[in-house]
Amino acid sequence: MSAAQQFIYINTVNRRKFLKQSAVATTGVFWIAKSSWAKISPNERLNIGVIGTANRAMQNMNEMQHESSQPGASENIVALCDVDTKFLGIAKAKFPAAKTYQDFRRLLDQKGIDAVLIATPDHTHAVATMAALKSGHHVYCEKPLTHTVSEARAIREAAKKYNRVTQMGTQIHSMDNYRRVVEVLQSGAIGPVREVHVWIDAIYTANGRPTATPPVPSELDWDLWQGPIESRPYSPAYVPFAWRNYWAYGGGTLSDFGCHYIDLAYWALGLRFPTSVVTEGPAVDQEGTPVWLIARYEYPQTGTQPPLKLTWYHGKKDGVAVRPPHFAEGKIPADLGNGLLFVGDKGMLWSDYGRYVLLPEKDFKGYVPPAKTIPSSPGQHAEWIRAIKTGGTPLCNFEYSGVLTEAVLLGNASYRSGQKIVWDAKNLKAVGNPAADQFIQHHYRKGWTL
Repeated sequence: MSAAQQFIYINTVNRRKFLKQSAVATTGVFWIAKSSWAKISPNERLNIGVIGTANRAMQNMNEMQHESSQPGASENIVALCDVDTKFLGIAKAKFPAAKTYQDFRRLLDQKGIDAVLIATPDHTHAVATMAALKSGHHVYCEKPLTHTVSEARAIREAAKKYNRVTQMGTQIHSMDNYRRVVEVLQSGAIGPVREVHVWIDAIYTANGRPTATPPVPSELDWDLWQGPIESRPYSPAYVPFAWRNYWAYGGGTLSDFGCHYIDLAYWALGLRFPTSVVTEGPAVDQEGTPVWLIARYEYPQTGTQPPLKLTWYHGKKDGVAVRPPHFAEGKIPADLGNGLLFVGDKGMLWSDYGRYVLLPEKDFKGYVPPAKTIPSSPGQHAEWIRAIKTGGTPLCNFEYSGVLTEAVLLGNASYRSGQKIVWDAKNLKAVGNPAADQFIQHHYRKGWTL
């Protein structure tokens, strides 16, 4: 059979089977990388199932329809799942042809689904993602990729094993500013980078377990919402948003915004696993995430990148924003907002989501940035969709984002254990800190498994 005949055959006779069995390339940028499997038409729509339909999940669906993989086209939303029938009904009204479910495991049984988008609370990311990978679906999952370090490792390995096209929802990664910062840093504009400081004033916190436990709303399946986590009484303090403030279901500010901001350091500097992390913050609350936190990571030399110290700061201590000492020392402008500060041998670079500044500004007057080498992205969802259709690897695939998530979550594990973590990445162990193990490994209630 000729290549042309194979192309026609795959597209007209066996497209669904082909999509399930296709293996993607593991090197190269997604829009130029070539896969070992024949391409399907970029104009043909994928059938997508969506797990989680409200808030960020609905935004994902809207963005996915807007971006698509082809201008003027959109993918088929053929299945919707939500444990809340009210939210499910709203999504059904927007996508009336889609079948609906409350249990994501039933959605994955539906025939003809090519790919799955997961936008549930953190504690169900891993179980839903693993089930989707094992059932042969390509997966897009919101950040953080998982709730625990061990889950991040398991999901990263499963994505590789099942050869699925994957993407984590760190949408800022697809914006142009991060691309320009990567180019500037990798061109050597500020010399070798030895420190990175990352800060944000956002606060997700709670004190103790909620005391208000009214009856479960009729539209909510509370048992399914809890998923693999040990059952506890329903409280409106958890649902639909503030679950992020509680260790049982989320990871506070670090697990949420860390995946966005620390992402830039990982991309620009080629970081992988930290060798250690130590934290400071308020007294640990066994239920609620902290109002402020400082996490100090250390990374080994990687290629030409020298050993690095990366420090995370969030929240407010005694009403004052927790930020790098550079502000108090007058080394950087006082009006710089949330972001990252890269400290190199020849200068500094500050960046947030949308812009960057080289510091001291007087030293970089007339600076000409390097030529653009990283192409603009069609969008975080479109990268994923295009890679499924035509080959390649999205930039926030689970190999990359799994490592990033693992590091972010290690900060929380160090804080909750009250000790420094010396990280044995190979064996997934905190050396000399057995107290951290309970926060590194996942623990599911009976009936749930990866």
